[in-house]
Amino acid sequence: MNVLRSAALPVGVIAGAYLLGSIPWSYLVVRWLRGADVRAAGSGNAGATNVLRLAGKGPGALALFLDFSKGAVAVAASRALGASVSLAAGAAIAVTLGHVFPIFLGLRGGKGVATGAGAMAILAPIAVLVAAVVFIVVVWVRHMVSLGSLAAAATLPFAVLGAQRWGWLANDGPSRAMAAAAIATLVVACHRSNLRRLWRGTERRLGRVAAGESKEHREQ
Repeated sequence: MNVLRSAALPVGVIAGAYLLGSIPWSYLVVRWLRGADVRAAGSGNAGATNVLRLAGKGPGALALFLDFSKGAVAVAASRALGASVSLAAGAAIAVTLGHVFPIFLGLRGGKGVATGAGAMAILAPIAVLVAAVVFIVVVWVRHMVSLGSLAAAATLPFAVLGAQRWGWLANDGPSRAMAAAAIATLVVACHRSNLRRLWRGTERRLGRVAAGESKEHREQ
């Protein structure tokens, strides 16, 4: 019985985080507001950037907020239930996996950026702030959300380690940095097609067409 009780919290936290991550807010926002499937147009991605392209700034901001919030709630709830930092880090990974591979949407979800950021904002707020600054600067200069996302993801694990090294974040083991590295790896893996377009110079830009990219290609 004691063994079952001790296993109940980790199983419940990880399963609950995955299920929470699986709520497809970007899909639901576009379905409710436009009556369309976010995966059937634009980039085909069930994420906030595609909602922005298809439905505008308001719905895009709403989807971003909801995706970020489910990541934050998953980790905050795990801590409120008494989960250790290591288990909360597992919840951060699980909620991001749920967003990328949602059980409610046939395992076809988004790229994990907003949800992963929300989860890490509870585990390592200073590190997420640093990554957010990197994201904003890259998007401002290059007008590419994908490039900003990749740069922020690459920054995050090192920002966590730096924050722990300099005393801005509790130096309570490797769990926070490992969660950041796992989420960053997942985000980069989900951007494989973007990386190919970046290499070819045909990546989509905000408000403009990339060099060598047709309007039709941008809208695929």
